[in-house]
Amino acid sequence: MPSVAIVGRANVGKSSLFNAICGERVAIVDSMPGVTRDRVTREVRVEDRLVELVDTGGVGMESAQEIVGDVELQIEIAIAQADLVLLIVDAQAGLHPLDSAIAQRLREAQKKALVVANKAERQIDEQSAVDFYALGMGEPITTSAIHRIGIREMCRRIAEQLPEAPEPKPQSDVIKLAIVGRRNVGKSTLINYLARQPRVVVSELPGTTRDSVDVRIELGGRHFIVIDTAGVRRRKQMGAPVDVYSQARTEDAVRRADVVVLMLEAPNEVGRLDKQIGAFLLEHYKPCVVAVNKMDLAAGTDPSQFSEYVRASLPPVRFAPVVCISALRGDRVPALMDMVLGLRQQSLERVATGPLNQAMKEIGARRRPPSKTSRPGNILYCTQVGVAPPTIALFCNDSADITPAYERYLANQLRLQFPFSSVPIRFAVRRRGAAGHEEAGRLP
Repeated sequence: MPSVAIVGRANVGKSSLFNAICGERVAIVDSMPGVTRDRVTREVRVEDRLVELVDTGGVGMESAQEIVGDVELQIEIAIAQADLVLLIVDAQAGLHPLDSAIAQRLREAQKKALVVANKAERQIDEQSAVDFYALGMGEPITTSAIHRIGIREMCRRIAEQLPEAPEPKPQSDVIKLAIVGRRNVGKSTLINYLARQPRVVVSELPGTTRDSVDVRIELGGRHFIVIDTAGVRRRKQMGAPVDVYSQARTEDAVRRADVVVLMLEAPNEVGRLDKQIGAFLLEHYKPCVVAVNKMDLAAGTDPSQFSEYVRASLPPVRFAPVVCISALRGDRVPALMDMVLGLRQQSLERVATGPLNQAMKEIGARRRPPSKTSRPGNILYCTQVGVAPPTIALFCNDSADITPAYERYLANQLRLQFPFSSVPIRFAVRRRGAAGHEEAGRLP
């Protein structure tokens, strides 16, 4: 698949153009310089070609000096791997010395490139774009990402410059794996270990990761899209708008994931925020592995005892497996990925209706649904109607009898008997006589 990298100095509209080509808000856009730090990628169709589009941080970024070198490395890798580079410049600000420096950098790398003069909202901006001929890279393309001016022409020019290649075959059974957790617990370090390269910026600076970054990897013949996310914070601690955007991207990453790794840091106590993340995962029925990171720094901490403590401290996902790892050294990371594969398989399991009803009859005999009337609650019939998550339809004489607490009881009992022992189970409650009517599934 051909790669198209978007480069340029800070605040010229690279992420806005990236989103305009993608047709959705993938990268975070903000007027504050230095928001984009990692390589943000997305597969998109440009004209009739499927390409990997890559957004990068601003060249010459002055904010967050601690990570400037890492951001520059990500830009360098994006340029080296690109089949075509889009050099984004600011039509309103005019030619900048840094634009010329980047153009020279691309010539030295012998990269095919197009100059895109963004922010050309006015006629005078389009006229001033002729200054960019001085970059020696041909006719500039004038665009306005905000107003979607010139996007179609830009896409046409991109398609013309791409090398001839057959359409890549879609990969089947790609597992989307989101890594979530509080700030500085080692999410990006784990991503880089799995990718075997510095794929995302790692720093002790809190809040280094802001976008959700998709990283494609292959392990043991299985394909994964591993999603690095921004560290979750309490809402009252969110100051700048970029923090709100980052949180929204993290929540979206969870929604589109097949499996989630909830990362904690040893030997720190499980906090309220960790429990809130666990509750959010359960609310969206996501299979989850709890990874306790930095065990190499937790001298004297017994992994098995700490695992039991973590499991007891996270009631929303108490059924989830726990593994103690060191993302920096790679300790127990293979075991973590084995658990991810196991959870994905569990979420796709189907149970025949006969054994499921027999089990439900025995479970109901031990504890009947609570009833608000003199008539005892009863589950008349059940059947599995979906997977990922396993979804079970319950037909009963009064749907109000199936309370959230009773659903949790049912889910715990079913996990003991069927091959989805470590994943959330969703229930769709239907009242007898209300054919075709289904209430919203509630938390198991």
